[in-house]
Amino acid sequence: MLLRLPTSLTEARECLAEGAVPIGGATLVWATWQRDGFPQLAMSLRELPEANVLDRETVGGAVLLHRIDGRVPDVLRLAAATIGTGAVRRTATVGGNIVGSTLRCLLPAALVLDARATVLETDGVREADLAEVVAKRPVLIGLRWRTPAASAYRKLPGEAGGAPPLVVASALHAGQGAPDRVRVAVRDGYEVLGGTASGDAGADGTLDALRRTALGELPAAAWDVVRPQVVGLLESRGTD
Repeated sequence: MLLRLPTSLTEARECLAEGAVPIGGATLVWATWQRDGFPQLAMSLRELPEANVLDRETVGGAVLLHRIDGRVPDVLRLAAATIGTGAVRRTATVGGNIVGSTLRCLLPAALVLDARATVLETDGVREADLAEVVAKRPVLIGLRWRTPAASAYRKLPGEAGGAPPLVVASALHAGQGAPDRVRVAVRDGYEVLGGTASGDAGADGTLDALRRTALGELPAAAWDVVRPQVVGLLESRGTD
């Protein structure tokens, strides 16, 4: 297997056009390759500057999970900190988790941040929403968002060999002249459900509105986690 390490978007695009298979830390594909055979040409974005950005409103697709720190919102920092072991987090990447994983532990956090993705295709770089990223699995250059007023994340304990543990992510976005918005995303099994509601109707009103979204399909156990998160976000404003 020949591994290419492009240092510019133009070079990365050329690699993709040549049929290079994108990899990050290869934590999710190595065992498959050992079983089924290695690709002839692979490409890593670890030397691409645009894929390694990390600041308060941007994270690159090649950023290793252990690098995600207090510069980003709490919801994303906490999500990254709960993925795998320390050894996994020192190898796995943002892009690998969102695009290459079936668990996508970072996806609920990205959804509540209302993040937009920058993706690479053979005809260039463009912006995409997260639904498209999950469905089409393009090469993820990075994510961008606007910093929320507050955010929260919780992953419940899981059983070894059992179903994926429940994940609840939430964020409060200041309205800036419009009503505040509360965004919630929940991974229940392998499915991720999300909903948005005004945060200006008090805790009960906000929760009732969220129940009228796709989140209403969640079991009671999930709402036992959603409820205190939403209440906590609203209380963080000092007005509830």
